[in-house]
Amino acid sequence: MGQTLAQKILSSHAGHNVEINELVIASVDVCATQDGTGPLAIKEFKKLGKKLNNPQRTILFIDHAAPSPRKELSNAHNTIREFAKEYGAVLSDIGCGVCHQRLIEDYVNPGEVLVGADSHTCTSGALGAFATGMGSTDIAVSMAYGKTWFKVPPSFKIEVNGKFAPNVCSKDLMLYLIGLIGADGATYKVLEFCGETIKNMSMSERFTLANMAVEAGAKAGLFETDEKTREFLASRGRADKFKEIKMDYDAQYEKVIKIDASIVQSMVACPHTVDNVKMASELNDVKVNQVFVGTCTNGRIEDLRVVAEVLKDKTVHPEVRLIIVPASKDTYIQASKEGLLDIFIQAGANLLPSGCGPCVGVHGGILGDGEVCLATQNRNFQGRMGNTNGFIYLSSPYTAAKAAINGYIS
Repeated sequence: MGQTLAQKILSSHAGHNVEINELVIASVDVCATQDGTGPLAIKEFKKLGKKLNNPQRTILFIDHAAPSPRKELSNAHNTIREFAKEYGAVLSDIGCGVCHQRLIEDYVNPGEVLVGADSHTCTSGALGAFATGMGSTDIAVSMAYGKTWFKVPPSFKIEVNGKFAPNVCSKDLMLYLIGLIGADGATYKVLEFCGETIKNMSMSERFTLANMAVEAGAKAGLFETDEKTREFLASRGRADKFKEIKMDYDAQYEKVIKIDASIVQSMVACPHTVDNVKMASELNDVKVNQVFVGTCTNGRIEDLRVVAEVLKDKTVHPEVRLIIVPASKDTYIQASKEGLLDIFIQAGANLLPSGCGPCVGVHGGILGDGEVCLATQNRNFQGRMGNTNGFIYLSSPYTAAKAAINGYIS
């Protein structure tokens, strides 16, 4: 019997061929925390009385409240900075970008195991890495010992073929899939994506799919590696880290889901769950007060180019606040070089430093009572953007940009 992608990667880190649902101890290549989860991980790590197992690949990110909006968070940031200095860990400070974007840019490679104290750690699965989120205490143990335990998860094979309609992208596909199987439809499973549509996707679009695997309850979202993976790694100075990882034709999948990309339309997740999905064309009566483009889901340069194309020579609706946050410093620089920032500013958008920004509801765009935000982020739980009386809709960058101009979901 062949192996799933998840089995292959975990087998290489457990030292034997693992079986689905087997409990294994696996080595860990990269550990990550962020400013919301890092202080607890540090506290628990220090109780162990150990040195970092691999300080060069222990990455501490300050991105969720960056820059800090209040003194308590400033003190938490200082705790992280001091720990990085004392133990030799890598620090990604304010303005460097969202942890998940930074991990794919500079730290994670095909065939590796990444554990992070953040649920969207699964973003790196698009590189062919087993990447998953865990609690702060689990991460502390991984930081100290360089290994952790897993129950080897079963996998769903998500096979996508066909061509998207104009202005439809992987975000629409992922919202369609989550609407199909539900927000808990893949709990503790792995989503393994394949098919001609997936092969033709850019790495940016694959990252979006992997990022939102957890929104269907999945442990990870995985992709085979190919020439596009190799090119991405080469663009980031890691061409030598490429490794071919392919599905076995006779691997055992718990479920196979086949999707015709041509039937997917511009999709929107409505309040207050990600699986409350409708077509954008059904929501033309929904007025928006704020539009947010950014995050680890859709804040990459490819996303910003789409938004700039829509906004060029146009003006944001006078009753809409448009907030744009490039996902990393490198993305910000590239957007500046291409003149995208000029287009955004002239259209009336507001630019924030690279980081999570409004997505986590700590600063940078908290909603007022009864306000509606259309965002390119991955979650629309009640209160997610800082106000339980706000309403969050999720969409692709294209749909978000159109709404910013029109004043309603379009």
